[in-house]
Amino acid sequence: MEAKAVAKYVRVSPRKARMVVDLIRGKKVESAREILRFSDRAVAEVVEKVLNSAVANAEHNHHMSTRNLVVKATYVDEGPTLKRIRPRAKGSASRIRKRSSHITVIVAPREEA
Repeated sequence: MEAKAVAKYVRVSPRKARMVVDLIRGKKVESAREILRFSDRAVAEVVEKVLNSAVANAEHNHHMSTRNLVVKATYVDEGPTLKRIRPRAKGSASRIRKRSSHITVIVAPREEA
């Protein structure tokens, strides 16, 4: 049995979010929380919230013990991109792409993962 949590439309580029998510894949939950707490990246706070939500889902919905949970899978999908325009020289314009992400964390007991 596994539990999952998703944060949608997070205003950070998927490339930056994947750098943080790759740090915790396959780790124990306590170790993953520690890594995220001391990470310098701003998105680490959002990833920690998603991890805590997945652990709470495992505990509440599936009655799993939080002591032996492992981060089974984490991935970041690309969300919608907001397109904006920036004025440039000689009356031209360039496009600014404000990217967003969908962050997913799946936890499972150690035997299953």
